[in-house]
Amino acid sequence: MPAWSTPLGSPAAPAPPAPTPMAPAPMGAPMPPGMGAPAVEASGLGELDSDGFYRIPAFVRQLARSAPKLLTGEDRLKFYVEQIKRLTVDQREQLRAFIEQYVARMHAMGASDLDMGGPATLGRVWYRVNGDKMPHFELGVASHDEVDILVLNLLSDRQVDDLWEVQSADFSYQIEEDGVRKRFRCTTYYDNQHLGVCMRAINEEVRPLEGLGFHPVIARGVLFSNVRSGLALVTGVTGSGKSTTLDAIIDANNRDFDGHIVIIAKPLEYVHNPARCIIRHREVGPDVPSFKMGVSQALRQDPDIIMIGEMRDPETIDAAIEAADTGHKVFSTLHTASAVESIDRVVAEYPPHEQERVRNRLADVLNCVVSQKLPPKLGGGRVLAKEVLWVTASVKAAILNNNTGEIYQMMWEGGRQGMTTLEQDLFRLVRERKISPDIGLQYSNNKRRFQQLMQTA
Repeated sequence: MPAWSTPLGSPAAPAPPAPTPMAPAPMGAPMPPGMGAPAVEASGLGELDSDGFYRIPAFVRQLARSAPKLLTGEDRLKFYVEQIKRLTVDQREQLRAFIEQYVARMHAMGASDLDMGGPATLGRVWYRVNGDKMPHFELGVASHDEVDILVLNLLSDRQVDDLWEVQSADFSYQIEEDGVRKRFRCTTYYDNQHLGVCMRAINEEVRPLEGLGFHPVIARGVLFSNVRSGLALVTGVTGSGKSTTLDAIIDANNRDFDGHIVIIAKPLEYVHNPARCIIRHREVGPDVPSFKMGVSQALRQDPDIIMIGEMRDPETIDAAIEAADTGHKVFSTLHTASAVESIDRVVAEYPPHEQERVRNRLADVLNCVVSQKLPPKLGGGRVLAKEVLWVTASVKAAILNNNTGEIYQMMWEGGRQGMTTLEQDLFRLVRERKISPDIGLQYSNNKRRFQQLMQTA
């Protein structure tokens, strides 16, 4: 069995010596002896280990062992929240700085995601690099309770309330490194009565729209100066680059016309600097109660473009369609694998007796659907593969008549209108020697069509 799969506390993964257990302090009492700010070096984090990482502050281990054994699950986490509130500012900063050494490592490794916490990680820190998620041994081992404390320290009171209410909390996080601000999209959630957290690195620079390889019809169509209203969707599974594409579109509009853009997201990711547009960034939770309320409020804020981080429910979909129907340009995302599936998913969110109404409204406002994936690139890294649907009169008729099965063929034959199927784009990447034929087949939705294309090569 590999060392990283050895249970915590076994000979292969020895636990550090446990400090003397202490009784929990009464609510509101001063910190007990030994829980004050420990003597630390100038760095504020104490000593380095043999791999150059700071060791977990000693008071964290002591605090982790202070919880009564009868407390488990959420009750235990609530106990830790109360104890964290009684830490000094310096101690809370030490906890944050301890985690930041792992977060900062992401950029040096080229990692897209970091995972830690909960029994599933075995006390390790895991990174995803080029699509593969692996544990890193040099970062040491921490107990589940210790990581619970580290994660809870990152959350605001509102985010803690979200955690109790839905067993998950989304939040944004940033660090300063060499004078550069680096942002992360984070979610923490329950894992077998403990907390796991995933942090995704947000691109520090917006990719130019021209670099995404859109047909000129599509590149013009997503700009407000050319198409001033309607709904455009960017879809794909988690980690398929939807946010990168949306940020490129917002940045292109920001430099193309004089106007007002409202971004509603949970959490906020890339923060755009105004160029020719005012750009409002409203995070669901701290700035606005919900996506639906954010869209409703935006309609009274004189926007030209509204970007909705995700259409998660019928209420948000209704708000997005209404905003597009009233003459605004709306961008949003869905977790779907193809353009046709995206249309079907929107309609299927509603009960059967409402679906015809939704199809009619969607056909009126939908402009474009971009569905994308990030297959591994030959030589390392990832490359964008996309399916693009531009809503022509024929596509609109297919949506109205509930004949979405016909739309795939329209994309297959719609190259002049800027359309392409995922299989055609994967085939292009194979021809350009950016991906292998096996990867193209693996990532295609319609494998028969992809094989037909390969046979003609």
